[in-house]
Amino acid sequence: QVSLVESGGGLVQPGGSLILSCTTSEGTFSSDYMGWIRQAPGRQREWVAAIRWTDGSTFFRDSVKGRFTISRDTAKNTVFLQMNNLEPEDTAVYYCAAEMKPVGRTWSAPLGSWGQGTQVSVSS
Repeated sequence: QVSLVESGGGLVQPGGSLILSCTTSEGTFSSDYMGWIRQAPGRQREWVAAIRWTDGSTFFRDSVKGRFTISRDTAKNTVFLQMNNLEPEDTAVYYCAAEMKPVGRTWSAPLGSWGQGTQVSVSS
């Protein structure tokens, strides 16, 4: 299992932007897909975005389409989540996840492949 480290969370006003980064301190990513999962207090965890490591194909949940962008830097083994036009409903702990896999119309990743998470808070 690869060790993931996220950064870039914080407090932002509605309509603002943040960029999250995820990298590994151990070797390189070997998963087909990397992605982001979030969990808000009192809500079920939900996948946010996924990216295919080889060709950069991207996938998003409907509620973030057009606002979030996922990208990767293969040379630096880093995955990014650019979040624009943030809404209070985006408030959650965001986890970078390796071993993302499509499951029907959603995505999941084993808990052991997640990072430690970074808090994103959207509030005025």
